[in-house]
Amino acid sequence: MSSQATVHEALPQRYGCGQLAEHPMLDHIYLGNCREVLPLFAPESIDLIVTSPPYADQRKHSYGGIHPDEYVEWFLPIADELYRVLRPAGSFVLNIKERTVNGERHTYVIELILAMRKRGWLWTEEYCWHKKNCYPGKWPNRFRDAWERCLHFTKRRDFAMYQEAVMVPVGDWAVERLRALSETDKKRDESKANSGFGKKVANWVGRDKVYPTNVLHFATECGNKAHSAVFPVALPAWFIRLFTVEGDVILDPFMGSGTSAVAARNLSRYYVGIESLPEYVEIARQRLLQPALMENSNGSA
Repeated sequence: MSSQATVHEALPQRYGCGQLAEHPMLDHIYLGNCREVLPLFAPESIDLIVTSPPYADQRKHSYGGIHPDEYVEWFLPIADELYRVLRPAGSFVLNIKERTVNGERHTYVIELILAMRKRGWLWTEEYCWHKKNCYPGKWPNRFRDAWERCLHFTKRRDFAMYQEAVMVPVGDWAVERLRALSETDKKRDESKANSGFGKKVANWVGRDKVYPTNVLHFATECGNKAHSAVFPVALPAWFIRLFTVEGDVILDPFMGSGTSAVAARNLSRYYVGIESLPEYVEIARQRLLQPALMENSNGSA
C-alpha cells in the first residue's frame, strides 16, 4: 500500500457495483468534517472503522469540545453514516472514555451505547485499553485514569474476526506447571462454585500461543507532540489484525495525526481518513511518507 495511491482498480468487483465509485478514495485522507464527507462514500465500502473521536469537553483548543449533555445528539448522525458505509460483516471500534462532571462520571458513553443499539448497532464487545504509562495525578475521590473503553459494534452477529492473528505467547509459567500433570489436570475440573465453568490443564500441553483476553496492555503515545490526544499505533493495529485481512479497507473518521492510517499501511491494508484540521492532515501525510515499521501489536503486558 502506498500513501500516494488513490482508487484501487478492483473496487467494482469487490463491492459488486458495475461502475467505479469515486469515493471513498483509498489510501487517502480527506480534509473536512466527517459529517459532510461520509455521505459521499458508497454504501458498504468499509471493512473496519477504528477511531477515537473528541471526548466530551476535551480537545477544546483543537476541535472546540462537545458538552457531555449534547454528546449523544452530536454523535448519532455520524454513527448513522458509519453504519451505512460499513460492510455487513464489518466492525466499528470506538475508543472513548467518560469524563468527570461535578464530582461524578458523566453517563454520556452509556447513553450513546443505548442510543446506537436503538439505531441498529449491536454492542458486541467491550475491550479495555490498559494504559501502562498513564498520567500521574491525585484526586480526593478517585485514582488516576489507567484505562479507556474500546467499544466494539457490529451490524450482525456473524462478522469477520480472525482470532489467530492476535494470539499471544503462552508464557513461562507453562514450563513448570505442565511438567508433571496430576490426574485432576488430565480431566475437566469443574468449578467448585457450580458456575458451569471448568478447566482441563492438559489441554495446554504443546501450545506455544494462546488467545488473549479483552484487556489490552499498551503504553500511550509519548513521541507525537503535535496532536492533543494520540493513541499508540499498536492499539488500532491490534484491531486491524483481529477484524481484517490484507487488502481490506480501514476508515478513521477522526484521523488526527494519522495513527490509524499508519497502522493500516504497516499491515498492508488500505486506509481512508477524515480530518477537519489541515495541520493534522499534513502531519499524517508526513508520517505516511516514512518507511513502514512492524510494531508489537499483540496486546501483551
